[in-house]
Formats: sequence, structure tokens, C-alpha cells
Amino acid sequence: MPISRLRLKAGAVFAAAVLLALAAAMPAARAAEKAFVAVTAIVEHPALDACRDGIRDALKAAGYEEGKNLKFVYESAKGSTDAATAIARKFVRDKASVIVAISTPSAQAAVAAAAAIPVVFAAVTDPLGAKLVRDMYAPGGNVTRVSDLAPVKKHIALIHKISPNARTIGILFNPNEPNSYTLVSMMKSTAMGVNMTLVRAPARTAAEVPAAAQGLVGKADVIFVPTDNTIVAALDAVIKVGLDNRIPVYAGDVDAVKRGAIAAIGVDYYNLGRQAGNIVVRILAGADPGKIAVAGVEETNLYVNPGTAAKIGVTIPADVISQADEVVK
Repeated sequence: MPISRLRLKAGAVFAAAVLLALAAAMPAARAAEKAFVAVTAIVEHPALDACRDGIRDALKAAGYEEGKNLKFVYESAKGSTDAATAIARKFVRDKASVIVAISTPSAQAAVAAAAAIPVVFAAVTDPLGAKLVRDMYAPGGNVTRVSDLAPVKKHIALIHKISPNARTIGILFNPNEPNSYTLVSMMKSTAMGVNMTLVRAPARTAAEVPAAAQGLVGKADVIFVPTDNTIVAALDAVIKVGLDNRIPVYAGDVDAVKRGAIAAIGVDYYNLGRQAGNIVVRILAGADPGKIAVAGVEETNLYVNPGTAAKIGVTIPADVISQADEVVK
């Protein structure tokens, strides 16, 4: 055989070998980053951090492991809506498989940025009011989520049980958060049903929270901290006002009880995160997010803190303590 033909044949064999090697390597490369789950939250605090951890653990339980077949990225907007928008746009540019947005502002930013990428959002109280979905049972488009809508009637009943003489409830909230407006409205109507009055104390930033809480002194018999990210991020300032002025502080976030609130009925945010993570797993397997009904909270927990209550002269009834999921000491 002529040398030129031998060279051609050798070149063809080499090229074929290279193509085979590349073909073999490509599935491995795809498997290494089979799923890219990008998670963002408006701010960092224990409840939202627990939600993020629940998402990660749900993915792990389904067989997705970081460094193997999962790229998991988390970014906090640190309380800035502008940062939330920038993060959402970055995730879109980076071509995430699914974006998970924790909190209403982060969800709004993600939905606005991602026209085609599936968005799962968690810890969002009122998706209809926030204009994230048009139908709770058939969200449509590329969006679905898990709700953390607070059990408002249970909150009012708990306040009435522990503080039976209370007639005014001071509620701190960020008027820029749509979910907070929903909760304030629900609290107001429910309180009126048991002859209680709601005193509103708005705070648009964490820096405004101490003054807003102080402004409730002399106006409110008890203070209620809802699942408002701005207020929860500055919870220590609210607890201080309560202790200094002997005003009971109740909350919609059970982690707040560990920080000094006397009682709370709230969502287990870790389990909420696992719910959201399970939805992500379904989407990664090919499910259409627009056809996944918006899920509600599967369970709530009661936490009480008798020690803090005693410091301000409040006794938590024995039957409330016996029903608590956790008694903080």
C-alpha cells in the first residue's frame, strides 16, 4: 500500500479514536453537572437558612450530590431588592436548571428575570397578591412554589390564652413586602372578631425596626412579629424593647422563641425547604412547573419560652406548655 494511503488510514483511525474519546467524555461531563440548582433569599436569618438547608437535603435524598451530579449555588441579597434582581439575572445568564427563590422579594425578582427557566419559590405568603401566579391550582408558565401562610387564627388564640387581658396587638411589618400586607390584613380582621385592636408599626429597613418597636410602647399590650424578613432580621431589637418594657413578644417564626419571644406558632422552615426541594426534584425529572399546584404548609409547630415570659411577669399556662412541640429553656 502506498505510504500516502497508509498515512490517510492512520489519520482516519486517530480521528475516529479522538471522536470516540470525546463521545465517552461528554456524558461524564454532563453527569458531573447534570443539574444546576440556583437558590437565593432576600436576607439571611435562621428561618430562611433552614429553608435553604431543607432544599439541599431533599436533593441529596433524591440522589443529587454536590460535586457529582449537582451544582448547588446559594446567594443572599442581604436585604436589598436591587441585589435580588441582580442575582436573579445572574442565575439566568448562568443557565441554571431551576431557580429557587426564598421570600417574596426574591421570588418576584426571579419570576421577572426568568422567562424560560423553571422557578420554585418558598416562604412566600401570598403569591396571588404578589402577582407571582394567577391560579393556586394551576400556576401556569414556569412557576410554582410552597407557601408559608401563617395560621393567623391560631396566633390570635395563643395570644388570648397567654395574655387574656391584652386588648391591643402591636404588629411590626415592612410595607414594601406584599406578604406582610396580607398578614396585617388577616390579623386585623381576626383580632376584631375577638374584640382586639391592631396597632401597626411599619419599618421599611432593619435599621428602622428599633424605633418602630419603641413606638409601640404605651400603645400595645403585646407585640407580634410576623414572618416578615425585614423585622425578623432585626428581631433582637424587638425582643429588647419587650424585655425593657415588660411587653410580651409573640411571633410567627418559631426560631424567634429561641431568641427571646415568649411563644410562637409557626412553620418548620426546614420541612418547608424539603417540600420545595421535592418539587425541584420533580421538575428536574421532567415535570412541568406550571402544572404543579401551589403547595401549602404541611405542619406547624408551637414553641414557648417560659423563662423569658417570667422575666416580664407572664405565666404561660401549663396546658399550653404541655402542648408545645418545644419548650425553650
